[in-house]
Amino acid sequence: MRTRMIHLVNPKTKSFTTRPIYMNRALYSPLAGLLAVAAVIPEDKYEVVLTDENIEPIDFDLKADLVGISAMTSYVKRGYEIADSFRERGIPVIMGGVHPSFMPQEALDHADAVVIGEVELVIDRILDDLEEGRMKGLYRANHLHSMEKMALPRYDLVKKHRYVNSTFIQTSRGCHHACTFCAESLFNGLRFRYRPVDEVMHEIDICGSTHVSLNDADFFGTPERPKEVMRALKGRGIRWQAGVTSRLALKDDMLELAADSGCYMLSIGFESISRDTLASVHKGVNRPETFHALLEKIHSYGILVFGLFMYGFDTDDPSVFEETVKFNIEADYDMCAYSVLTPYPGTLTWYEMLRDDRMVSYDWDLYDQGRIVYKPKNMTPEQLREGQMYAYSEFYSVRSMLRRFPYLSTRNKLFWSIYNLFFRRGEVTGRDLEQPIAAPTPTPEHFPAPPIMPERQDWKDLVLQNNHY
Repeated sequence: MRTRMIHLVNPKTKSFTTRPIYMNRALYSPLAGLLAVAAVIPEDKYEVVLTDENIEPIDFDLKADLVGISAMTSYVKRGYEIADSFRERGIPVIMGGVHPSFMPQEALDHADAVVIGEVELVIDRILDDLEEGRMKGLYRANHLHSMEKMALPRYDLVKKHRYVNSTFIQTSRGCHHACTFCAESLFNGLRFRYRPVDEVMHEIDICGSTHVSLNDADFFGTPERPKEVMRALKGRGIRWQAGVTSRLALKDDMLELAADSGCYMLSIGFESISRDTLASVHKGVNRPETFHALLEKIHSYGILVFGLFMYGFDTDDPSVFEETVKFNIEADYDMCAYSVLTPYPGTLTWYEMLRDDRMVSYDWDLYDQGRIVYKPKNMTPEQLREGQMYAYSEFYSVRSMLRRFPYLSTRNKLFWSIYNLFFRRGEVTGRDLEQPIAAPTPTPEHFPAPPIMPERQDWKDLVLQNNHY
């Protein structure tokens, strides 16, 4: 019996961080989810081919028995185009990822089947149905994965020379912060699920990379668990980065362990320098009055800080752009990303905007954190767009970069330079976006259904009252 072929595809996105703009390399590989899918496909029965359309063309003539497509909202329309093309050739298609999980009925207009949430618990059913020629409809597990004895991602499928950051390792899933603009708690749950530390270390030992990204929603989410991982990392010669929230990043014992175990960068979702703004989106874990001291403390351990900020909250007015960038430069942030608030379908922010009749566009191509698809409250869409461009141009100006460069610090100067050059280039390309302010579109035929309902009753009521199913 011949080995069957499964072709996994990541559609092209317009994000400059996943497109090769320097040295034919992209800043980030977007393949972590598909590598996890490939991991649970039996190698003795199936050949797996992996294509990232950001760095290479798709071979539509490949004689695959099944095509699997993962997509986030901003590139799901391209995913649908790819799915339609393969189905026209008689090849069945299954879709998964965040957007199809939140909007499965929409995805079924283009695919034979859709995975909602985690694939590990339904892959056996999918492959059995594929063999029987009856694979169709929705595949959804009736519980969440324990995170124990997880199959190792298929790193052999990645073209590592095409990415600056190619190895993303999950030590947990879920997040207990429940920020209203984020899909994590509605996709992976409101509680952290941890992988056994020895299994994480085994993956790190065999991944083939000495620089890895710990791909958790909040690696510093609880006080003791990250310490266990970092103690295990010591002595392995690994350089790592992770996304964390600010509260526990102020702790010297946490930072000392991070530095000793090879941490070179922490990405922190600061979001705003306004406490009122943070409270309005349920991110009270951040305390702006501590941000300056936090930067100094993290830097004292030789660790870079990548600050993630967002504009367009209901408490923002046109003064927010200059105030934020001035603070970022004076506080000596190493890198910053400035996003436009995006009400992703199925998030609490989406339902709030829907309730208040503030949604403008349902063109998913424009849901990329750079375009404005809703009505801002205290500024015009033009002011929001111009403010975001001002923030990038000011923070990544030559003057700012010369001021912020870590001349005498032990922070990693190579990575500082790579990130600043990528984002400086990204600011230039961002000015050429087509339709940065979205035009109105009709209401979509299908509306989102969060894989996991909120636990708070008022949020649950908001979802139910504004769901158009």
